[in-house]
Amino acid sequence: MNDSDMQMELSSGIAAFEGKHFARAAGLLSPLADAGEPEAQYRMAIMAQNGLGMTENPLLAYKYMKAAAEAGLALAQHGLAFMYMEGECTEKNPAKAVEWFKKAAEQGLAGSQTTLAMMYEEGRGVEKDPEEAKRWYKMAGFDM
Repeated sequence: MNDSDMQMELSSGIAAFEGKHFARAAGLLSPLADAGEPEAQYRMAIMAQNGLGMTENPLLAYKYMKAAAEAGLALAQHGLAFMYMEGECTEKNPAKAVEWFKKAAEQGLAGSQTTLAMMYEEGRGVEKDPEEAKRWYKMAGFDM
């Protein structure tokens, strides 16, 4: 498959995903995810985690989410952090959650910045640090 074919498949797969045609999306995105396409991996992770268009598969969800996160996709970094924070699809690990929320937050993801702020505020996965919490809240656009 050449690059323009892959882009077309990816666009079709994303459109199917957005349109909630999950079985079709899985069919289109699965080969791309296996080929290492982060956008496809992220959406396959969501579908595998929630049993959309396929049987729930926590291991596959974690594998794809981690691969997309490691490739630098901010939404996947946030998703992986959430998995670690909640103990979904993997062992609960608040310290790893903080690590991945930071990567996404540094890419400007407000949801990650806010979650990080709360974790510093509560001392979850990190030492309690009100100043650091304030810094992340401010970055997320909250007036402190």
